[in-house]
Amino acid sequence: CDAFGTGFFYIPGTETCLQIGGEVRFGVSFGEDLVGGSSWDAATRARVHFDARNDTEYGTLQSFIQLQAIDDVAGGGDDGEDVGLRQAYIDIAGLRVGSFIGWWDDGIAGESDTLSNFVRFNSIRYTYDGGSFSAGLSVDELDGAGYVNNELGVTGMVGGAFGGVNVQGLVAYDNGAEEWAARAIVTAEIGPGTLGLAGVWASDANAYYAEAEWSIAASYAAKVSEKLTITPAVTYFSDVAFGSDDAWGASLLAEYDVTTGLKASAAVTYYDLDVPNGDSWGGFVRLTRSF
Repeated sequence: CDAFGTGFFYIPGTETCLQIGGEVRFGVSFGEDLVGGSSWDAATRARVHFDARNDTEYGTLQSFIQLQAIDDVAGGGDDGEDVGLRQAYIDIAGLRVGSFIGWWDDGIAGESDTLSNFVRFNSIRYTYDGGSFSAGLSVDELDGAGYVNNELGVTGMVGGAFGGVNVQGLVAYDNGAEEWAARAIVTAEIGPGTLGLAGVWASDANAYYAEAEWSIAASYAAKVSEKLTITPAVTYFSDVAFGSDDAWGASLLAEYDVTTGLKASAAVTYYDLDVPNGDSWGGFVRLTRSF
């Protein structure tokens, strides 16, 4: 079944195409007081997805299911085991319904930025895709964002692609908090890599953004070789947690494609909050096998 890309095959006796994929990731994080005063923490994560598609008179009908399991004491669950549904949705003719990771999960390369709060909701979303221009509206149930009672949120999106430059803008309203959030991201192919710029603002803490009143971030993912990408990144936060203190962060990320389906990653991060002893170092090393 080549109509929908690599890895799809016909379910026997049907016109529906199915793709099965996923990843296994093992990593060791290091830093100050990660878990109960320890300066390091190991975690294993597994994901698997099932993507079923077929053509209809309305366009492609897609159903997508993604499951995730994490083994890490800091990850919650019995003995640190956390298993559950990560995404499940139905998509047809630009309309998507279900539990899925939305536009707020988009970002720039690097490890220093925080450009969203919650990114997954039970949502009803419509996206218009005109090729070089896209726009959409998402109505989100905010019960997973710390509310006791169900609340509604709404996100509007506009995006465009102009040669090697991509632009995306978001505006969201959290009805429970009665607060707004807005974000813009620009990425551009420059030289041997991709430059990413982002800015985000919130009127106060809400489901979509709660890190600071506003923040700006930049990164450059440099393709050093066919297999190696190195990404320096910096971020500035104003009025962290909507108080009076500012902060900034920096990171250096290296990603190496060991072989087909296997990637090694390492990062060093630094964060400095404008209070006494407010600086901290951290990072990770990871190995990810995707299929």
